Amino acid sequence: MDLPPIPPRALPPGAWAPAVRAARAVLKPALRFAQIQAASGIVLLFAAVVALAWANSPWAASYAAFWHTPLSVGIGPYRFERDLHFWVNDGLMAIFFFVVGLEIRRELHEGELATLRRAALPALAAVGGMVVPAALYVAMNPGPPGNRGWGVPMATDIAFAVGVLTLLGHRVPPSLRVMLLALAIIDDLGAILVIAIFYSGPMNPLGVTAAGAGILLTLALQRFGVRQVIAYVPPALLTWGGTYASGIHPTIAGVVIGLLTPVRSWLGGEGFLAEAERAIEFVKARASHAGAHELARPLSALDSARREAVPPATWLELTFHPWVAWVIMPVFALANAGVSLAGVSLADPTRAAVVGGVVAGLVFGKPVGILLFSFLGVKLLGLQLPPAIDRKEMSVLGLVAGIGFTMSIFIAGLAFTDPALLAAAKLGVLGASLIAGVLGLVGGYLFLKPDPSQTGDARMGAH
Repeated sequence: MDLPPIPPRALPPGAWAPAVRAARAVLKPALRFAQIQAASGIVLLFAAVVALAWANSPWAASYAAFWHTPLSVGIGPYRFERDLHFWVNDGLMAIFFFVVGLEIRRELHEGELATLRRAALPALAAVGGMVVPAALYVAMNPGPPGNRGWGVPMATDIAFAVGVLTLLGHRVPPSLRVMLLALAIIDDLGAILVIAIFYSGPMNPLGVTAAGAGILLTLALQRFGVRQVIAYVPPALLTWGGTYASGIHPTIAGVVIGLLTPVRSWLGGEGFLAEAERAIEFVKARASHAGAHELARPLSALDSARREAVPPATWLELTFHPWVAWVIMPVFALANAGVSLAGVSLADPTRAAVVGGVVAGLVFGKPVGILLFSFLGVKLLGLQLPPAIDRKEMSVLGLVAGIGFTMSIFIAGLAFTDPALLAAAKLGVLGASLIAGVLGLVGGYLFLKPDPSQTGDARMGAH
């Protein structure tokens, strides 16, 4: 169907109607694709496939060479140089962890984790989904160096997990999606603690001091009522740099800054409406004779009121989430999923045990841990499953929770310095995530029945 003609007033000054119409025709399919719930997971999967194909192609050497390209930042003689792989894993992923921190902060304030009653069951299920996979991995890798990867099968990739549930359509009750989100948030929090405690190096007191100074400066700006986001960038960078220098993984700085972000709005809806009414009255009274500079003042106040109508944590999460879903996570997958299959030999018992431990932990340990701890919570502690959820729904949730991918690959990079063991761990994550995704789809079609009362697509956010 042809696009409708563009009326003259719909064009900004200087725009050419045929060019705008052509751009709309090109972008329309992309915008429709972006509205699909599983779309970000599809992009993430595509990036992983490209990386895997690239690393096993005749141009495999260029894959490693590209991600080891040096990139430096600095002023004058003061330079900080690392390769692209570092800037992705330690730089861009700090933004990913910042959004995770924002989501945790919001959930603790007003979401599924805001009260003990609501948080108890997903928290217990998440603990089971971390403890059992780690224990299963250690049982298969009791000694060094393979046992360092015990944290790899603990994490769930929410983007892929939500994508699988979305493919199941009306078979999935909305309460199951909410349960998955709450569980994944706690799962992320557990992974963050594991990274900070077990996968960080010896602490450098000077770095810890610098990171602490960045945190104190952030809190001081909040106390002085500073609302401009740009003012918080220098202390955030100081926290990141201090964390890196301290020996703690620098992505933890992103989580800390996210957790410190305010979750209460300044003006709220009523304050925004009052400011909007003042701005509209001003424009009505002077629009015919006011200059551009005079109109800019009430419009600037209106823009500020728009931002302050919602909490900073919400505004920042909405701002950064598309960048994380569509740029940062796919770039991370492209930089880390390129496992050379020629370099992984399962004939070596240590490498085979790493692959087997990761697969067993994610595919079997995750659903068993989630179901077991949920059952214990219901039977021994008197907790209640959410409406429309029973053992069948929890089984499907446990299966899709075995999709580890992003966080699992990230932890694998911290756990193993040996390239062969790292490749084995990544191969285990990729294989386990594929198996868990297929089992989740099959289990969903076998165990869950469509609910005709549901209309429209159930929506939930994803990291």
